[in-house]
Amino acid sequence: MRIIGNAGKAREVQAVASGVLPNGKPVVVNADGTVSVISATGGGAATGTPVIYEAADTQTIAATFDSNSNKVVIVYMDNGNSSLCTAIVGTVSGTSISFGTPATFGVVAQATSATFDSNSNKVVIVYRDTGNNYGTAVVATVSGTSISFGTPSVFESAYTEDPNAAFDSINNKVIIAYRDSGNSDFGTAVVATVSGTSISFGTPVVFETASSYTAKIAFDTNAQKAVIAYRDGGNSNYGTAIVGTVSGTSISFGTPSVFESVSVDSFSIAYDANAAKVVIAYQRYGSSQYGTATVGTVSGTGISFGTPVVFESAVTDNMSISYDSNAEKVIIAYKDNGNSGYGTAIVGTVSGTSISFGSPIIYEQGAAELNISVYDSNTNSVVIAYKDNSNSNQGTAVVFKTASTNLTSDNYIGTAATGAPSGQGARINIKGAVDESQSGLTAGQSYYVQADGTLGTTPADPSVFAGTAVAATKLIVKG
Repeated sequence: MRIIGNAGKAREVQAVASGVLPNGKPVVVNADGTVSVISATGGGAATGTPVIYEAADTQTIAATFDSNSNKVVIVYMDNGNSSLCTAIVGTVSGTSISFGTPATFGVVAQATSATFDSNSNKVVIVYRDTGNNYGTAVVATVSGTSISFGTPSVFESAYTEDPNAAFDSINNKVIIAYRDSGNSDFGTAVVATVSGTSISFGTPVVFETASSYTAKIAFDTNAQKAVIAYRDGGNSNYGTAIVGTVSGTSISFGTPSVFESVSVDSFSIAYDANAAKVVIAYQRYGSSQYGTATVGTVSGTGISFGTPVVFESAVTDNMSISYDSNAEKVIIAYKDNGNSGYGTAIVGTVSGTSISFGSPIIYEQGAAELNISVYDSNTNSVVIAYKDNSNSNQGTAVVFKTASTNLTSDNYIGTAATGAPSGQGARINIKGAVDESQSGLTAGQSYYVQADGTLGTTPADPSVFAGTAVAATKLIVKG
């Protein structure tokens, strides 16, 4: 890259184009010194059509992604088949999803959760067996578009509520958090080991000596810790989180930390690997039940939180959060009770200890309940499974694509003063230059670079100032 021009004159640099470079387009500099136009992939919306995977009343939905077979597994209670716990395998293609044949392991199960053990390449389903109300788990194997099951194993021989599971990829263990109604509803966790189609457990450990509701768990690969978020019934139902450390087949805990000093509900947790933070989405009863999110930072055996951010100023519930590692964003799926209960999703970007959001996107123009979202790393898509209350409570799923861009907060350098084919040299207008190749601008208006390389009057994500218009066709680059 070579700077041309001199003091007092319009500034330009000469650089080699990587890809076709049209005249007047905003450009970014690449790591190798070449320049490219700004481009975005994905629509940032649920561009697929909702697909029914169970044409019957569907309850207690869970889902996970099997990265060995590159399939999504949805687990649910099929009220059209004696309420048996059922699993089905989904294949994403583009913005669509298709399903194999449902399979059941012959029990009625409630409060299900599912996770993928990448060490054994197995799906682990945890649930409350309504036959005895014990906390139980079963190992499932995906083959093509089919799924089969091992023998269920009990991890808690007492009435078990809200079991939730996550995979510890450092210790190759599954961690299960739950409310032990056989022990005063205390928050409890247990470590599980998968071997073949069987699963065994360590000794359960209490993490909260009070009623602990709807525990949700995520694994922080940077800190190598588990984070459990829950509603603390012993502390005014405040939103609380605690850090767990796995050693062998046991788990120990640090001190609980409050992330919201009001009653919370309907929450979900995910780990943002790019930011190395956990993000908790929840319904905040102290603020009209608005949809809210907070960012947590694990340090040692403790966790601290940034300022909570409202993402939906209406009654918000049935939330599920997932992390899109391709776009480096979190996606929250929820029921927007301020808009007829429509199934809605919103994309969040973590920066430091805060989070910002784009605009809400409707994926189901009907009441969507029991929303569960899971990231498909094979197709860079998020699959949202839900009960369509507006369509006889049928089990339904939709593919959500998140936009990604090669624009960052640092790599925008200006606009193309001349066009160029890929591999050829081009002149680039840099800071202070007047780009005379624009159209439709408003003089005196500030313009921002958008994720797709266009110019707009409002900041995008990331927020990059392109410059100020001095005429319909002229832009002072970077002001």
